[in-house]
Amino acid sequence: MDNNCKIKVRGMVLEYAEGTPYSDIVADFAADVEGDIILVLVDGRLTELSKKVKEDCSIEFVTTSTKPGMSTYRRGIVLLMLRAFTRVFDAGQIRKITVEHTLGSALYCSLDANFKLTDDYIKEVKKEMDRIVAEDMPIKKRSIKTREARKMFAQAGMTDKEKLLRFRRVSNTNVYDLDGYTDYFYGYMPASAGLLKYYELALYGDGFIINLPDKSAPTVIPKFKDQPKFSAIHRASNEWGRMQGIETVGDLNEAIAKGNISDLILVQEAAQEHNIAKIAEMVKAREDTKFVMIAGPSSSGKTTFSHRLSIQLRTLGLKPHPIALDNYFKNREDTPLNEDGSYNFECLGAIDVEGFNKDMTDLLNGKEVDMRIFNFKSGRSEYRGNMLRLEKDDVLVLEGIHGLNDALSYSLPVDSKFKIYISALTQLNIDEHNRIPTTDGRLIRRMVRDARTRGTCARDTIAMWPSVRRGEEENIFPFQEEADVMFNSALIYELAVLKQSAEPLLFGISEDDPQYLEAKRLLKFLDYFIGVNSEEIPHNSIVREFVGGSVFPV
Repeated sequence: MDNNCKIKVRGMVLEYAEGTPYSDIVADFAADVEGDIILVLVDGRLTELSKKVKEDCSIEFVTTSTKPGMSTYRRGIVLLMLRAFTRVFDAGQIRKITVEHTLGSALYCSLDANFKLTDDYIKEVKKEMDRIVAEDMPIKKRSIKTREARKMFAQAGMTDKEKLLRFRRVSNTNVYDLDGYTDYFYGYMPASAGLLKYYELALYGDGFIINLPDKSAPTVIPKFKDQPKFSAIHRASNEWGRMQGIETVGDLNEAIAKGNISDLILVQEAAQEHNIAKIAEMVKAREDTKFVMIAGPSSSGKTTFSHRLSIQLRTLGLKPHPIALDNYFKNREDTPLNEDGSYNFECLGAIDVEGFNKDMTDLLNGKEVDMRIFNFKSGRSEYRGNMLRLEKDDVLVLEGIHGLNDALSYSLPVDSKFKIYISALTQLNIDEHNRIPTTDGRLIRRMVRDARTRGTCARDTIAMWPSVRRGEEENIFPFQEEADVMFNSALIYELAVLKQSAEPLLFGISEDDPQYLEAKRLLKFLDYFIGVNSEEIPHNSIVREFVGGSVFPV
């Protein structure tokens, strides 16, 4: 009986024995492939290298220069770090390590322990990580009964994982072992630690950071750039979640199961309104402010925020005028092009900067201005007699991706501008070691909104997301620390609501579609949540900008 399987790889058809690990096939080609291979695509399905050949198939190599490859690398580093900490410190010394959020290319982790973390301790942990990497210790995957996994994690003090798995429907759960340490991870993992060579550890705040490469340069550790304002808004959001007893998906599911979601929605919305009111008071206190400049990445809720801020400004006696910077787009024929010939709406060159500065300067000088409106259907600016003159208590509330870039508003006095950065920085983790990427929350928001308002299918939203992200990296994130204040628009309950609208859209993407792998990943992610309907969400909520039913023209 022939136990060999025909494997199509790099244009060749080769035979490998049934049961051969994919890592063995990778080893045969590693020298000829640029970059570190961390996964394989088997007939279009992402597969870990520890898996074994079962039948004839076609495989492609996935390196750390890809999104799924680098995500796998980062999860492996977290497992490596956790194993090293439990080696360096005795049982009982560490109560909890939590992977909190990103800071640029770095992961920020908090440590709850009965000792103070020092540089010397960090060096010891790094030394232990290096040892495990040098020995290329295997990362072993095994499937156990979910009830056994819950019991195991409860005994290990990983109560977040026990609670998460309590709401899982699956009978079995995959866990990963590294050098005797067992954990659960959302997503694919490396086959061994030998690949995890590029990282740095350093003290940061009350915890530490793991500085990691980006997929654009997967063997280069970039210099860490501190972002104190960004870090502070993350800390404040995480602390608020802790105060409410909702730090993880398991906590949220428990609140939903106990019938407490209505109260949680009201408390979260009240907290956001309180924060918006505080920002309005800051604007009021700056007597020279005439331009409130709001910027943030896609689907951060800029439009709803600008309207809610305007209402709060009115309560303080100011007369706000919400204006979208998109109204200053150049006519379509004058819009810069991307390399592929498509229009680049993300760059500053797509904005009529001169026209914007002329109008704003005229307003500042007391002149009456016919405010332009951009017609997105015709691709041209229009004037409809929308006349505006700034009086003593008037203030313009301007929102758009370039709001924090002084190159946009170069002619306006610095003291006349109050800058606000807004983003949806989720304070919820899947569990203590598996964080929810902020970009996932925003992608799901955009997918739901675009399907509802523009008829855009989920496939197209996912396809254009990399381009949107590149625009954010170039035009928004470099300026975020220049904001006078930051606002987190993420709501702790929102993914349970968005799930109801997002899942049907994602299920509509077929298996032969290039966006299927991303759709499958997002569906797996949303499966962690108990769904919540949107009936009890206030109609001025930022979530309404995406699911519909807002009182604002969004």
